[in-house]
Amino acid sequence: MLTGQYFHNLDAKGRVNFPAKLREELGERFIITRGLDNCLFVYSLKEWELLADKMQLLPIAKSAPLKRFFFAGAAEVEPDKQGRVVLPAHLREYAGLDKDVTIAGVANRAEIWNPQRWEENNAALTSDAIALAMDELGF
Repeated sequence: MLTGQYFHNLDAKGRVNFPAKLREELGERFIITRGLDNCLFVYSLKEWELLADKMQLLPIAKSAPLKRFFFAGAAEVEPDKQGRVVLPAHLREYAGLDKDVTIAGVANRAEIWNPQRWEENNAALTSDAIALAMDELGF
């Protein structure tokens, strides 16, 4: 399970040091793609295949936009010996990543955020909203 919150910088070549704890869970190669709320989703190859399999079960009218969103701009990456991965320019632009990044483990995937968006998104999570969601899940 991917957990934790990490703060890193992008270098001039668009590389970010990906947290070792998350690399261990994701494997030697993993997928980075566009995510919701203008962040990037990071999947292990196994989770990526599960996502693809689920989309294959949907009718084409529902799956086509999802496939375009998630698969068209996806990049398979492999960390270098220092644990850095290159974030392609189109993904950096989509997520508004310039210098600093926040990387978060969120169960079956990691997310890469513009730090300001990360803070804004988390500020919107009120105790009442979380309690309501937990009630819906039966907690």
